[in-house]
Amino acid sequence: MTIFSDPRSLEQALERAGHIVTSELATACVLAHRLGKPLLCEGVPGVGKTSLARALARASGGPLIRLQCHDGLESSQALYDWDFAKQILHVRTIEAASTVAGEPIYALRLDDELHDRAFLLARPILQAIEDSQGLGSDDPRPVLLIDEVDRAGDEFDALLLEALADWSISIPELGTISTETPPLVILTSNRTRDLHDALRRRCLYHWFEQPDAAAESRILSLHVPQAESSLREAVIDAANRLRRADLIKPPGTAETIDWLRALHSLGLEELDEPSAAATLSAVLKEADDLDPAGSALRSLGGGSR
Repeated sequence: MTIFSDPRSLEQALERAGHIVTSELATACVLAHRLGKPLLCEGVPGVGKTSLARALARASGGPLIRLQCHDGLESSQALYDWDFAKQILHVRTIEAASTVAGEPIYALRLDDELHDRAFLLARPILQAIEDSQGLGSDDPRPVLLIDEVDRAGDEFDALLLEALADWSISIPELGTISTETPPLVILTSNRTRDLHDALRRRCLYHWFEQPDAAAESRILSLHVPQAESSLREAVIDAANRLRRADLIKPPGTAETIDWLRALHSLGLEELDEPSAAATLSAVLKEADDLDPAGSALRSLGGGSR
């Protein structure tokens, strides 16, 4: 029996690992594990998409393998590459040995040696496939986090489809490396571009909403348990004021956690206008948000709301 036996077991395991999920998200994770499908997680920044993968790895005991996507991401950074420096060193070693022995270097034999598995660098996707080889159904699987996939170009979607369709990678010099038991794959996206429809169809899907006040309170109590409940609720109230304001980057749950930690670390027991102004560096990430945030937090800690 594993934490993926049913959604409730997974919910409890993730909460022990410091991460709270809804029953719908827990069900999606269980299905991703059972069906061998990637789980595409979309939502605004700071709502727990990336931390879900970390919590799944902690709860299951499997390794976390992360591929951080960016513009211009190439297959050699995502799949595999050859260790050029190690290959050159091997050639020089053979050249030196051949000189001493007075024997010629055979190019075909050298080419075979240079493209041995020992010279292959496994990047995140290949690493996850290799780490999944030979695992039983109850063994902890690697958790492959493909983070912010929308930051990579459209061509990366096609590369992912090829790799994730059969859980295999074809390497011309070596052959095909595959696994019967796929890793648990979490893809995250902030929707800065549209992902290819074929990639979406390959995945299970979950949209991350901003947690309501009760759920956010539970999350903050897990991450900053030493903070007083009154301060925790004040931070949530202030964060919701900011979310209703016209901000370029409204705070997510990640920012409310940072804000509560900042206030507690300064020994503050209440959140009012002066303490909010002093600690906004933990919440705001845009200069243009300062003025509307100040207006939204006016009379905080007293007066009319």
